[in-house]
Order: sequence, then structure tokens, then C-alpha cells
Amino acid sequence: MALPWQAEAAPDPRLLVLNEPLATELGLDPAWLRTSDGLRLLVGNLVPSGATPVAQAYAGHQFGGFAPRLGDGRALLLGEVIDADGRRRDLHLKGSGRTPFARGGDGLAAVGPMLREYVISEAMHALGIPTTRSLAVVATGRPVRRETLLPGAVLARVASSHLRVGSFQYARGTGDVDLLRRLADHAITRHHPAAAEAERPYLALFEAVVAAQASLVAQWMLVGFVHGVMNTDNMTISGETIDYGPCSFMEAFDPATDYSSIDVGGRYAYGNQPVVAEWNLARLAEALLPLIHDDQEQAVALAVESLGAFGQQYEAAWSAGMRAKLGLPDGHDDAAFSPLVDELLALLQEGHVDHTSFFRHLGAAARGDAEPTRRLFLDLAAFDGWVERWRALGPDAEVMDRVNPVYIPRNHLVEEALTAATEGDLDPLERLLDAVATPYAERPGLERYATAAPKDFGVYRTFCGT
Repeated sequence: MALPWQAEAAPDPRLLVLNEPLATELGLDPAWLRTSDGLRLLVGNLVPSGATPVAQAYAGHQFGGFAPRLGDGRALLLGEVIDADGRRRDLHLKGSGRTPFARGGDGLAAVGPMLREYVISEAMHALGIPTTRSLAVVATGRPVRRETLLPGAVLARVASSHLRVGSFQYARGTGDVDLLRRLADHAITRHHPAAAEAERPYLALFEAVVAAQASLVAQWMLVGFVHGVMNTDNMTISGETIDYGPCSFMEAFDPATDYSSIDVGGRYAYGNQPVVAEWNLARLAEALLPLIHDDQEQAVALAVESLGAFGQQYEAAWSAGMRAKLGLPDGHDDAAFSPLVDELLALLQEGHVDHTSFFRHLGAAARGDAEPTRRLFLDLAAFDGWVERWRALGPDAEVMDRVNPVYIPRNHLVEEALTAATEGDLDPLERLLDAVATPYAERPGLERYATAAPKDFGVYRTFCGT
């Protein structure tokens, strides 16, 4: 399910950003990574002794349509490292050149999209959301043709693995049940070892992935993250967020929010993400059927029953997270909680209220000063009535401040940083990274990073960069 391959030569590698804490965590010397040989490693041109870079094969449902052979068209798995905590992690390159899976693509990447993944994946990590990490972005010195000529770059990223739902779809598609079993055994060992002790290990593997994804997508929804391309090849077995293409954070609350230029029908809009996740997991179940039970009908029945837990697990995770965002203790006045949340979400949508600003300012309302939050609404009477009912439940402002971020990678600031970096100015990028690295602690001088986009920012669209 992988082919040995080599990265294309980068004619003039130049470091744009290096994640020094992550490098240290991986047992890599940040000072060495800044050297000529270190940069060659980060673009795949210096391969450590004993390592064999590979391009991985996988299939995937892309916007609902099945592609039996996708794979790493512009990416390479350099190898594995053991981090400071003894965990095995993949070191992976993106934008390192064409592979046999590239189809019509050039295998390259531009500076902007690689820096977008760096910024947003590191922001997600700081928010406490499971994610692949970004180690470095290195400019290659090679231009990349998109709508115009752009400077090229390679992203070095880290994951607990790059096993995807699409990996299992590919294995199932070969018709080789032994290959499928070996892949499932590897996933169990790598990510969900408790499944090995279960009566039905492969069903237990599926259930573990269901639980991990229910938790992950709930966390996305709670911070307003919109992935943008929730194809089955972009859903991990580990439960980490992966492949930050046309991703973004929702500003004005609206379930239909969809910033992706390629998602014409809004399939992967913010409010659809839980439904899509469940749909993707159903595709994983289909791939695993030969391992779940020898009898097809019984395998289907077992898989359907296990998949049915997704909705309950997602709802439990989302409700617990929303309680924390509102400062309300678990189990307190359940009868009042759901109507209160439903009413709030309707008010946010009707008023086009900024999602992140609202929840952060609500902490002040819990302390007695509702004015910062009140200014976000047009229907003041409706909001005042909601606040009165919410305050009667005794919200805890300290809890709220721990889960409602001040700083996220706001879309206008991301675009500002990427545009400047493409033109050679890294200062806006560095300031943005500094802000989102500690998202819950309000700091003086960073007010613009806690403020919604100006009205002249216009309609926002994001692009994959391929």
C-alpha cells in the first residue's frame, strides 16, 4: 500500500518557519534543522540512513464520489520517529513533488497554502483539539504555477500516523482480505490497542474510530472550525484532524457557513460536519465487513449497531462542551439546558453574531457586565431575556474562560499573513502565530487578533492550493 519514492530536488531551500518546541519533542535539534543539511532533510533531499521514503496508496470518496486509487500525489512519508514520550510518530512531507499517484497534478505546493496548514494546525493544537502538527515550512526556490506563478514550498508535518478511512477502502478494493487484516492489525497496535483484547477485535477497532471521530468533530463544532474537505481520505483512524486545505474558522454564526471554493453544493458546510463524519464512518464499516464477521448479513448488522453509537457519542461530547462554554455544570437542570441552547443558536444566527467573540465576551456577562456581549446583537430584548434565564442557572465565568478562546486564526488575519509571506515579509505570520499559540489568555496589544473581520473584507473563499 506504499511505493518507495524520492522527493524532487529543491534548488534553493530557505526556511520560512520552524516549530522549535515540536522539533525538540521529536528528538530533533532545532539548530541543526536550520543548517543546510537540516533544510535538505525538511524538503526530503537528505534521507537519513536506513530510511525509505514512500508515497502511500489510499482510495476515497471525494464529495460523495468514489475514487478507487488516490494516494499521496504530492506527499512523502519520510519515516517514523520516537518522540520524548516514547510515542511513534510519522514525519511526512507535503509539496515535495510528483509521485505515481499524482494523476494530473504537478506534485508541488505554494508558500501560502503550506503556511495556512502550519498556522491552523498549530492553532488547533493550542486549542487542545487532536491534530497533525506542523514542524516546518521551507521555500524551495522553485516557482509553482497556479493562477499565477507563486513561490514554492514544502511543509514538514507530524502525525501519530497517516492511516485514513481511505486506506481501508483501498485495501478492501484490492480484494485481498489478508492485506485488509494486516492493515487493521497495524491500526489496532498503533492507535487502539484495547481492541486487541475484545471478543471481536475488528469490530472493536471500528467502535474506537467511531468514538474518536465523534469527539473530534464535536470539538470542531464548539470552536467553529470548518474543515472544508471532509472526504474519506481526509479522515484519520487515530482521530486527528488532517489535511488543512480550504479550512477556516466560522465568523458570523450560521450552520450553512462554507468558505471552500471547491465545495460548490455546501456538502462540507459547518452544520453538515457531524452528518458527513457519520457517513464517512459508514464507508469504513463497509471496508471492514469481511473482518467483522464471516457471514455478510451478521457483519452488516453488527456494523450498523456500532455505527449507531456515533450520534449519541457526538451529542454527549457536544453537549458537555457547550455546557462548559456556557459555564454550566454537568447534569444541572437538564430540562432547561436544551431549550436555552436552541434559543441561543437561533439568536446568534438571526443576528449574524460573531461566534468566537460572543462566547468569549459571555464570560464578562457571567461576572455581571453583559454590555460587551449585548453590543453584538440587534434584537436586544430577545438577548436580554435569554441572558436573564441563563444567569439564573449560575454560570461559572472561570470555566468559560478556560474553554472559550480569545484568539483564533481569523480569516482576514490569515490572508494578511499569507499574502505578506508570499511577498517575503514574515512579520505578520510570526505575530499571528504568537497570538494563536496561547488562545485562552487575553494579552494587551493583541486586540486586533480578537476582533472580527472588517466589513470591507467581503465574501471569503479558501482554496486547496493544488
